[in-house]
Amino acid sequence: MPNMSYCRFENTAKDMQDCIYAIEERNVYDFGSDELRGFKLFYELAQEIVDMEDDIERIIEYYESSDSE
Repeated sequence: MPNMSYCRFENTAKDMQDCIYAIEERNVYDFGSDELRGFKLFYELAQEIVDMEDDIERIIEYYESSDSE
């Protein structure tokens, strides 16, 4: 089931943290072909996120500056 827009990033961040934990714990050596495809996509998407660093920082600054008002 897709994430609802109001909790998309919250839910995805939790799932990403779980994936990062699996990598850190070296729990990544029993993949099937579907899981390997997902792992590769996870990596590609992480690279895209890094490439969007400036945009992401602007979004965070927007919300943090509006919180202080």
